[in-house]
Amino acid sequence: MNKILIATLILLFSATTSQAVPFAKGNAEAGKALFDKNNCNSCHVQKLGGDGSSMFTRADRKVKTAASLATQISRCTNNLSLMLFEEDEESIGAYLNKSYYKFK
Repeated sequence: MNKILIATLILLFSATTSQAVPFAKGNAEAGKALFDKNNCNSCHVQKLGGDGSSMFTRADRKVKTAASLATQISRCTNNLSLMLFEEDEESIGAYLNKSYYKFK
């Protein structure tokens, strides 16, 4: 009986501590296409110059987790009045995570 209890506890613990891969439902290639099509980088270029990619790589970046990246993508979508679906934002997240952030 103790073996069953221990096995059950191990399964419960592993189920609650496992995390899904960030933006697992997204498609990074589609995300890049959406990022480019919607000219997402234009604000980054205006604020930071260059090609805008320093928005993602600078030491003092605001985005430090996959959840905060998802929030920021939604914020940008709303601020720019883009007509993106949740799946689109997920794909943009997948692209940015693959290219810059590398959240696990």
